[in-house]
Amino acid sequence: MNTVHTLDVRAHINSRPMGAYQWLLLVLCFLIITTDGIDVAIMGFLAPAITKEWGVSRAAFGAVMSAAPIGLAIGALFVGPLSDRYGRKKMLVGAVAWFGSFSLLCSTANDVYSLSLLRFLTGLGLGAAMPTTTTLLSEYVPEKSRSTLLAIMFTGFNLGSALVGFGAAALLPDYGWRGVLVAGGLIPLACLPFYLWLIPESARFMVVRKYPSRRIARTMRRVVGSSMSDTASFTSVEPAVQGGAPVNALLSPGYRKVTLSLWATYFMGLLVIYLLSGWLPTLIKDAGLPIESAAKLTALFQLGGTIGALVVGWLMDRWTPNKVIACAYLGGAVFILFLASGSVQSSLFAAFVLLSGFCMSGAQTGLNAFAPSCYPTAVRATGVSWMQGMGRFGSIFGSFAGGLMLSMGWGFSAVIAILAIPATIAALSIVVTRFAPRSLAAA
Repeated sequence: MNTVHTLDVRAHINSRPMGAYQWLLLVLCFLIITTDGIDVAIMGFLAPAITKEWGVSRAAFGAVMSAAPIGLAIGALFVGPLSDRYGRKKMLVGAVAWFGSFSLLCSTANDVYSLSLLRFLTGLGLGAAMPTTTTLLSEYVPEKSRSTLLAIMFTGFNLGSALVGFGAAALLPDYGWRGVLVAGGLIPLACLPFYLWLIPESARFMVVRKYPSRRIARTMRRVVGSSMSDTASFTSVEPAVQGGAPVNALLSPGYRKVTLSLWATYFMGLLVIYLLSGWLPTLIKDAGLPIESAAKLTALFQLGGTIGALVVGWLMDRWTPNKVIACAYLGGAVFILFLASGSVQSSLFAAFVLLSGFCMSGAQTGLNAFAPSCYPTAVRATGVSWMQGMGRFGSIFGSFAGGLMLSMGWGFSAVIAILAIPATIAALSIVVTRFAPRSLAAA
């Protein structure tokens, strides 16, 4: 008599150390996030060259700058339900192909209107790539080290944002802004065959969607490296999902508080981060320092965020995750107040910028790593992507609010100090919500 062995995919992955293929998957996801960061940040480095060539004002070019963030929000909102229905790999590879192709097409634009449209379309793919990558990797790494590993993956975004600055400086003199956009599109497209070949579909997704056991066994052997028969039976202990469509399930009684908390926290965090990173150079320059010094000080915010992401992720794997995130946001509020009360000439000013980035960006990355654990596999991609999509409206509002406050005559201290309020709201929102829905705890 043949005995059919039943394997719990989630428990099996959690019981084993990271294998070589799982590390490879981390590297591949890191590369996707890096190219995502390149194409998100690229226009900021090209704006001076384009406005000079076309003879348009910075205000008129604002449509181009805001087009991608709007696309990012919409792309994130759409991709989650599609990923939960058709699979993580299909949506991820499609998103990379999409933003790489439209970044390439941006190099053909000849006016503000066409470039705005193409940047919006590029943003759709960029917004779809990040939550899908987050979901896929979270379903293949052991939960005891998931936050640290996802934080490592997200440092690729900061790396990409920095690399595009060096790349633009090298390419602009000889190839112009169109050449930089061509490079920004070709890099993800060149990586696409490797993603198609090496990135697996999520085994947990395949179990939930009742894929053939033979395919699940083949994928598990490839990724986890354990031997198992094609006739094995697979399961993944998951809570029941109510509400029908994935988006409705997010607001069902079991998940409503969690969902609204994640949305509010992500919105407030991105509001602070985008206002600071976008307007801090201008604020520092207006306060009396040369633009070169303002750029260097702002770079410290990004550097602090990279270090903070790794530290917060490491702590989340060893303590209550939402409390770690809340403490980081509260720390961000404190250092933002120190930043507002000090002078740009002070020797401590650079340290306050670094520590503000450490706390705020560290908390935000921690939230990205935490969100996948709040939802079952059937709606996980939707939960992560809708959190990021809703949060993107915070980044749009933050960028707009910074310009509005400056146009109203607000000074450096006032603009910075008020950001302590949304940072504190983010901390309170994430810490007071019980992140263990009854259905999940029962499972």
